[in-house]
Amino acid sequence: MRWTLKPRPSEDKIKHLAQALNVEDFVATLLIQRGIETFEDAKNFFRPSLEHLHDPYLMKDMDKAVARIESAIENQENIMVFGDYDVDGTTAVSLVSSYLKSHYPNIATYIPDRYNEGYGISYKGIDYADDNGISLIIALDCGIKSIDHIAYAKAKNIDFIVCDHHRPGEFLPDAVAVLDPKREDCSYPYDELCGCGVGFKLIQALGQNRNETIEDLVPYLDLVATAIAADIVPITGENRVLAYFGLKVINSEPRPGIKALVHQVKKKVLDITDVVFIISPRINAAGRIKHGNHAVELLTEFDFEQAQQFASEIEQYNADRKDLDKKITKEAFQQIIENQEEERFSTVVFQEDWHKGVIGIVASRLIETYYRPTLVFTKSGDKYAASARSVKGFDVYNALDACSQHLEQFGGHMYAAGMTLKAENYQLFKEAFEKCVEETIQPEMRTPEIEIDAEINFSDITPKLIRILKQFEPFGPQNMTPVFMTSDVKDTGYAKTLGAEEEHLRLFVKQPRSIGTDGIAAIGFGLGKKLNIVQNQNPFQLAYCIAENEWNGNISTQLMLKDIRTNGRD
Repeated sequence: MRWTLKPRPSEDKIKHLAQALNVEDFVATLLIQRGIETFEDAKNFFRPSLEHLHDPYLMKDMDKAVARIESAIENQENIMVFGDYDVDGTTAVSLVSSYLKSHYPNIATYIPDRYNEGYGISYKGIDYADDNGISLIIALDCGIKSIDHIAYAKAKNIDFIVCDHHRPGEFLPDAVAVLDPKREDCSYPYDELCGCGVGFKLIQALGQNRNETIEDLVPYLDLVATAIAADIVPITGENRVLAYFGLKVINSEPRPGIKALVHQVKKKVLDITDVVFIISPRINAAGRIKHGNHAVELLTEFDFEQAQQFASEIEQYNADRKDLDKKITKEAFQQIIENQEEERFSTVVFQEDWHKGVIGIVASRLIETYYRPTLVFTKSGDKYAASARSVKGFDVYNALDACSQHLEQFGGHMYAAGMTLKAENYQLFKEAFEKCVEETIQPEMRTPEIEIDAEINFSDITPKLIRILKQFEPFGPQNMTPVFMTSDVKDTGYAKTLGAEEEHLRLFVKQPRSIGTDGIAAIGFGLGKKLNIVQNQNPFQLAYCIAENEWNGNISTQLMLKDIRTNGRD
């Protein structure tokens, strides 16, 4: 792994902020690295407020969206809330539909089938709306490129409101309103909302129309925080406020569906990482293994006993997902080795019976071993469908765009995308994608990087620092958990490997020059092979995050190791 020390801000900036906040220089450095340079910036960062949320009517077309919904309610029209089958889509549908149902009964929901309909707005969904007398569809987390589908709906006298956060194409769909902060002609102050976040802005605008306050909408923020965590959007600006208050709801008064999911894992307090690894995979498992409708049923259920039943079913889907994930990952590794493709610039694998619901997870697993842009294909009807994942700094969406002559359709983000192609184009695409990656990927992108926020001594790790770091939460993109580096570290003789295959490492370390400090416990998941570095009594360097470990009611400081290397290594 590459260790990269983040650039140090100017000494004047550091001194000014450190004095203003009465903190150590390296804490001021952490804040400046996150764009926080003044006392006021720090106040907003450490004390998120609902008052920091922007006026939803600053979003282009919001007035049109609200007017059309109010007109539909006034005229007793049937409204359908449509969304994608992933966490962002199902939470968004649950959010908007449950809000509208609290004011108006004629609300239906629709999640497309991952296998029969695929991603985004579907003709089948529009036909369902037509058959059921629905005249308005609110699309969430999809629709920005569904020009043909929305034209098809319009011919059937069905209006669309699009609430999306993906990059628009050259043309916008002919909808009544297109809410997307990434529209070039939209001047909304924050353009990193997830799909559920755009849905929240819609209900915020509807709420303002009804003289509701922002506090009235706080109970919906458990859904928004879950979507923000799952969709890996930046935890900055509005997202930070929404995630902060959403986590408070999750940990105090979550909706019965989320309460039932958390109840199964018996964890008292959840942070954003827990939402990513506990709540999100279970919600996702419904759409991956069965149908996204099961997630919406869970998240909109108000009876806790019924929610527990739904959660139990979803727990089984998640267990099935894990089994499929392991099996397909193993088969993908075998294919790479058999085809002698270990040294390529990209990974592109295909097997027609791989489960479409887990190929995105498998792509991420492959990147853990072969660190390069990765596509995993399976058969979907008479075509091949794939999930793409990328490595830091490489825009896989742009790479797909460069090879689009071989694709039927594609969409997504810089680091994750989906696509379909005809079977006869698979090999052509595979070679074109490899060529594109080889020509455009930078050498440093081919090695995993650990970004170090600051080099500190163990004597700097004080109760005050830990209190301050807790206030940096919630963590996420553009506000990642601070990673520190410490040199001249020695093992105290208690180093040992853990796990069935001795893949993890447990240490108790000290830094001789930090006089007066006791040793600190450290654990490194996946670092078992580094045992030899620490056992020979030579000094070494650690890259780590600072955490607290609770055991039998006692709380102690623990280092969560990212990597270990020989002291002084470049």
